[in-house]
Amino acid sequence: MNENIDKAVYEHEIPDGSKLYFGNSAKLKRFIENKASDILLNHGFSEIITPYFSYHQHLSVDPKKLLRFSDNNNHEISLRADSTVDVVRIATRRIKDDDTKKWFYIQPVFKYPSSEVYQIGAEILGSDDLKACMNIAKELFIELGIKPHCQISNIEIPKIICKLLNLPISVFENGRLEVILGTNQPWLNKLTVIKDIKDIDEVIKMAPFELKDPLNLVKDLAGSFEWENKVYAPLYYSKMRYYDKLFFRFLCDNSILSGGGSYEIDNKVSVGFAVFSDALIEHLSK
Repeated sequence: MNENIDKAVYEHEIPDGSKLYFGNSAKLKRFIENKASDILLNHGFSEIITPYFSYHQHLSVDPKKLLRFSDNNNHEISLRADSTVDVVRIATRRIKDDDTKKWFYIQPVFKYPSSEVYQIGAEILGSDDLKACMNIAKELFIELGIKPHCQISNIEIPKIICKLLNLPISVFENGRLEVILGTNQPWLNKLTVIKDIKDIDEVIKMAPFELKDPLNLVKDLAGSFEWENKVYAPLYYSKMRYYDKLFFRFLCDNSILSGGGSYEIDNKVSVGFAVFSDALIEHLSK
């Protein structure tokens, strides 16, 4: 009897965390991907589809979140959990077209134990122009009739604060505001409640010297990016291992619709971002 029940479950159910699209959701997914593809092609990007299997995912993602196994030579490989590192390395080492520096991809990533996430991503190799990525995401949201909040951060800031105050980076990874406020640093308390560029200017005057340039980068990016709903989050820390300086996210109804930042891989400074298809589908379906 139990065997029959188990058989019925496996025949009709899909694993928790995996995705199924049909009817309107499949149509909406394809519409979003086609719209994003048109925009990226118009901006001079070329498409790339990377392998599902990778040797390098530990450089991007916490190894505990990887689905890992061995190849024929007993070398550890994993299912793709992030696309950026593989795109950069494939484009720079295997593709000999030096004129092509802008790549985009539309493909899923997989994380332990059974998480499946569809992404539309883009990388601009050898560039530090993060605003270009933000403008492309902005163009897509305008086409889709969405007005999310844009959160602007600098991953360098929490790293510097950890060094100055001897704090573990996990404090910022886990958003432990009580620990941050418990340091009783007036400039740090002010950083937790920044609302506009005037607040950033006030913090810059009182913050340690090491933080002045990173805060000015946040100020300059926020000031130059034209968008109605901007949020400043200088203490935000991304868990993606390669992001190291300026970073942005577009958020709507407690969902992350897009995120990206600047990074350095193999001594090459680049910028990139991803749009999360599933979050967009859910939002637009409402």
